Amino acid sequence: SARARLHDQAVELERSNEELEQFAYVASHDLQEPLRKVASFCQALEQRYRGQLDDRADQYIQFAVDGAKRMQILITDLLAFSRVGRSDSAHERVDLSELAAEARSSLAQAFDEARATLVVSDLPVVRGDRALLVSVFANLIANAIKFRGPQAPVIRIEAHRDDGHWELSCTDNGIGIDPEYAERIFVIFQRLHSKESYPGTGIGLAMCRKIVEYHGGRIWLDTDHLDGTRIRFTLPTSKEIQP
Repeated sequence: SARARLHDQAVELERSNEELEQFAYVASHDLQEPLRKVASFCQALEQRYRGQLDDRADQYIQFAVDGAKRMQILITDLLAFSRVGRSDSAHERVDLSELAAEARSSLAQAFDEARATLVVSDLPVVRGDRALLVSVFANLIANAIKFRGPQAPVIRIEAHRDDGHWELSCTDNGIGIDPEYAERIFVIFQRLHSKESYPGTGIGLAMCRKIVEYHGGRIWLDTDHLDGTRIRFTLPTSKEIQP
């Protein structure tokens, strides 16, 4: 009887999660067109009437433009989040060292501006969705650059094999994360700092968690590491991949 109840609860939870993902996808997809119209007319007001009204009117228009732009970013991120795992693309053989390099290349401007350094050890070959796994590396690296301390960022990505899975880590020398926020940082749209201090929507680590779990792994904050931030995550090994 207990097993039956547990099974029913698992089925109901899965159904609820599917409905929530479907809602997030539909809502974010359908909201894009009206928001584009709002943003477009707000920008037209700003361009045509700036300086023709009083300073307060200019400020109000600027608030509307900024709000519309931020909402566009939030909706785009929510749509990307809801799409994780919905693609029918087959998993392929991917070299994680190549994916880390691809993520580094996509952040070239941020690296130059922050004078950041990325050190990547030998990473394994796994099976997975290439674009999604690149996104994990890009989000972790981007966070390491964004939340940097007074010194130039040094980011290290390492991996080792442990009991049937690969454990990877991304370590930086930045401002760090208080251990009490170890779970909160992986919740969608949760922020530890104001958007004025650090830009962004607060979806990056939530996206990483969803992608890693979609691949059969898990991700967490290493609370024992105190000099900066260390994020660890696992990915399954594959019998089809030769060492």
